[in-house]
Amino acid sequence: MRSILAAALVAVQLGAPLAAGAETPQRGGTLVFGVGGEPNTLDCHATNTFAVLHYVAPHYSTLLRYDPEAYPRIVGDVAASWTSSDDRLTWTFRLREDVVFHDGTPLTATDVKATLERLRTPPPGVVSVRKAQFSDIAAIETPDSRTLIVTLAAFDASFEAKMASPWNCIYSAARLASDPEYPHRRVMGTGPFVFADYQQGKAWNGRRFDRYHHAGQPYLDGFQAVPVEGPSMVNALAAGHLQAEFRGVTPAQRDRIIAARGDKVRFHEGDRISVYVVALNTQRPPFDDVRVRRALTLALDRRAGQATMTRISSVRTAGGFLRPGSPMAATPAELAAAPGFGPDVQAARVEARRLLAEAGQGQLKVRLISRSIENPHQQIAVFLIDQWRQIGVTTDHQKLETGPWQATLQAGNFDAITDFSADPVDDPTIQLERFTSFDRAPNNASRAIDRTLDDLFERQRRSADPAARRELVRRFEDRLLEQAYTIPLFWAVRIIPVASEVQGWPFSPSHFLFQDLATVWIRK
Repeated sequence: MRSILAAALVAVQLGAPLAAGAETPQRGGTLVFGVGGEPNTLDCHATNTFAVLHYVAPHYSTLLRYDPEAYPRIVGDVAASWTSSDDRLTWTFRLREDVVFHDGTPLTATDVKATLERLRTPPPGVVSVRKAQFSDIAAIETPDSRTLIVTLAAFDASFEAKMASPWNCIYSAARLASDPEYPHRRVMGTGPFVFADYQQGKAWNGRRFDRYHHAGQPYLDGFQAVPVEGPSMVNALAAGHLQAEFRGVTPAQRDRIIAARGDKVRFHEGDRISVYVVALNTQRPPFDDVRVRRALTLALDRRAGQATMTRISSVRTAGGFLRPGSPMAATPAELAAAPGFGPDVQAARVEARRLLAEAGQGQLKVRLISRSIENPHQQIAVFLIDQWRQIGVTTDHQKLETGPWQATLQAGNFDAITDFSADPVDDPTIQLERFTSFDRAPNNASRAIDRTLDDLFERQRRSADPAARRELVRRFEDRLLEQAYTIPLFWAVRIIPVASEVQGWPFSPSHFLFQDLATVWIRK
């Protein structure tokens, strides 16, 4: 048996001992931070934007989670321990006995089962954008209130990583039974903070849950998330009205905040597992023609774009669909062979014009939708408009707030749309699933159907041999780049401003992780 023993998790679950010389967390205070957008839903399962998760994450727990002290190690959240069979098809989770929902009812295996069932087979009217990630689950059993047994139909190299996703918010089975859509409108979980109130356009408030199952946490009395964007966000950070912003600012904004606040603010900086892309609607002519799609990626001078975007936005590296430098990502030489990534931009643009003429689209006009968030969606839109103009393409650009943008994306009411792919960990199964066929991955913005990609994706996720898996991943990405259903642009950097009195927030390469704020405290 493959076993993850409860004893190995005690330090994390009960509060790991402080390192020598580390400060003892102080209790009390309210953290006030900014969020660059407002939620279009309150349902973790139905979305993939930080503008939802940064509000709701403090209110929920997950079965497993990433370790805030040793990322990317996976530890238990409501799970006390778990084991797997030798073939890794049967997973048995033992749940903690002290987990309580905010309404006072105890969490049981039935609640976790209901959550997983909702993720893999959502009822009519319910959206689960990660439905395909849970398609391997063949059965879920609850032999008693503290035991959950998950049986897989086939080996999945990324199963534990999927189960640790911060998007797998655990919901009350009883409430789901009475209203499957309740998480869309109401917030009630087992996380470190109880939902207090939300005034649209003003503030979202949470207060400490004294019965939280990780001993001693949370340290804060509460938190307030303030929806604010662009210059207003920077002004509030520079004035000290906000103590943090967890998605990230640009280098220029960082310098302005430093000039105003000096040593009263600290910055955490590093790569982010987030690539910005433009998706082409393959169900709408002429974007169903690979010649048109390939022309639009061949037009892009990514090197020049990278130099500019690094100065003005929170993106800095041109790359493919896997984070540059990560184990399964294309090397620079491999990527240079893909359309739009070669060194000769002028030759690529000549080929782009030829392809458009051959497709009968010499006067192509593209309706481009982008989010109203300036950094980097608006900056990327400006880049695309300029680059496509170099091959004679005109662009009708419309920017939308997060809610209408999400609705437009889901309805497919666009020619092209700026989008992003962001995940908590570098794992090709998790990162590439959304680019498989639309009928199995409803979060595939391009709406493409490609069975060759589906086959390569399934084969890599079943491979236990890293070398063989990488070869399959490379073939998958090569085809995705050649077909240009979705065009990758730039990978993000995290530059996170945090007031000097705010302690205990763990930095990671994902702006989705550790937003439950359980470990955060304020030095008085």
